[in-house]
Amino acid sequence: MRVDEKPIEWVGSSKEDLRSFPLVARQRAGYQLDLIQAGEEPADWKPVETVGQGVREIRIKCKDGAFRVFYVISRPEAIYVLHAFRKTTEKTEKRDIDLARARFKSLG
Repeated sequence: MRVDEKPIEWVGSSKEDLRSFPLVARQRAGYQLDLIQAGEEPADWKPVETVGQGVREIRIKCKDGAFRVFYVISRPEAIYVLHAFRKTTEKTEKRDIDLARARFKSLG
């Protein structure tokens, strides 16, 4: 980690969930998180206000499918990764939103 980077805090099983991604998706997610740590924007992201204020998602597409990483960057002390999952439907499933929302609320 470079001196000017924010550390990443993994909430719940988010780190293990990201590690379960196929190799290419995992590499792309890691690269996007590196960009965020360096203060840059990821290549493909959008806000996810249904989870909580300041929550964003990284969107990853590869031959293995679509993957999402929900995170919070608005806290000064760290980047919090709330949830990482494979997207299997057009709309993000309620269980993924609910899990990320609960983890967001646990941050206080």
